[in-house]
This record gives sequence, structure tokens and C-alpha cells, in this order.
Amino acid sequence: MDPFSVDAYTPAEIARRLEKISMSKCTVDPLRVFALSLLAGAFIALGAAFFTLVTFDVGNMPAGIMRLIGGLAFCLGLILVVVAGAELFTGNNLLVMACIDGLISFRQLIQNWAIVYIGNFMGAIGILLLMYLSGLWWQGDGALGHKVVAIADSKVNMSWIEAFTRGVLCNILVCLAVWLCMAGRSVTDKVLAVIFPITAFVALGFEHSVANMFFIPAGLLAETQAGTSLVISEQLTIGGFFWHNLIPVTLGNMLGGSIFVGLFYWFIYLRK
Repeated sequence: MDPFSVDAYTPAEIARRLEKISMSKCTVDPLRVFALSLLAGAFIALGAAFFTLVTFDVGNMPAGIMRLIGGLAFCLGLILVVVAGAELFTGNNLLVMACIDGLISFRQLIQNWAIVYIGNFMGAIGILLLMYLSGLWWQGDGALGHKVVAIADSKVNMSWIEAFTRGVLCNILVCLAVWLCMAGRSVTDKVLAVIFPITAFVALGFEHSVANMFFIPAGLLAETQAGTSLVISEQLTIGGFFWHNLIPVTLGNMLGGSIFVGLFYWFIYLRK
């Protein structure tokens, strides 16, 4: 054995592994894909709920430290996805590599994305409803519930270009986290690979479409019990959720993951 070798897959090996995995994702039973996508939405929602809890009562803590702690908490979601196994829309944007090489058809690519996106949404809403019914948001003085509303309100008060570009930047880091996970051979490798890219995107304030499937509906639901003590913008509506956040963020996520990670690495390692 080469004493200077690293016990990890090389970038070229990662690219080939991703193509094989992409083929299996697009040929497996759609019901299985849907079930796994429900889990991914639930896992990301749990990470989002954890983020909300650890950042709602920080006192005079510096903003950077608060964002760092929140980012570490949010890592729970993607760790569960990559270790326990689930289908996440933003990570599946890397399937574009196999599509470019003709290993899967464009129809198969779009079908996978559609199934996974819908499943992620439903899984996130499921965890949201459980959190709401648990009453945890309104224990004590209800500060956690107010934080839930404030997070949602901030997310629907961005311009389209702001939401879109934050979505692009977010999924560059998410797909790089998935890429790094593919280099690992152990659970420890995969967990460590997730932590820095995911913590970075959360701390930097980038936008993740699946996480927002929890954050913003949670704010809409919590608003019904928030009373008149909160100043809430007119944008915090179901229409505002889709138009001012989810649509531009989803498009940005697709561009960031498919082009700036998937296409670039295909060009470097797989182009004939």
C-alpha cells in the first residue's frame, strides 16, 4: 500500500460513482423514490426546527456566533439524509451529470426531480404539523413561536434577484457537501464532510428551498397564534411564500447545483 495514499475516493472516482448512483435513482420504483423523498423533507425540517430552537434566545450573543451555532444545528438534516438514506431535491440536482452523458434521459431527470420535490414538500409539512400540534412553540412566553414567525417574515421580504442568488450560492455548498460525502468511506467521513459546507451556507444566510418548505409555512401557521404583538409584513402570505421565496430559491438551487457543481465536474472529469 502506498504510504502517502489517502483512504478516500478521488474526485474522478466520485464523478463516476455519482453517475452510477444517478442511474439507479432514475430506474428504481418511483414509489420508493417518493417514500425516500418524504423522509428527506422530514429530516431537513427537523434540522430547521433545531436551528430555530438554538437561535431564538441568544441574548447579546454576537450575530456571527449565533449564525455559526445555528448552522451547526441545521447540519442535522443533511447528516440524516446522507447517512440514514433519503432523496433530497437539492442534492439530486447532481443527476444532471448522468443526463449529459446520456446514461439517463432528460425525461427521467425531470421525473425524478418532480417526485422528489413533491415528496420533500410533503415530508416537511408533516414535521411542521407535528411541531405545531406539540405546543412547543408557545411554551412560556411564546418567544419560540415569535421567532418562527420572524424567520418566515424575513424570508418573504427579499427581492427576486436576492432570493435567486442566495439559492444559487446555497446549493453550490449543498452539492459540494454531497460531493465530499461521496469521497468518504465511513460514517465519520460523511458526517465531517457535511458540517463545514452546510454550516457555511446557513451562517452566510443563503436560501434552501426544502428548508423553506418548513420555515415559511411554519411562520404562516404560528402567525395565527402570535396575536398583535408582532409587526408582520403584508408579504407573509401563501402567495408571498411561493412568489417571493420558493419559486426564485428553487430556480437558484437548480442552477447552483446543476451548473456550478454538476456541469463543472462533468466537464473536468467525465467529458469524452
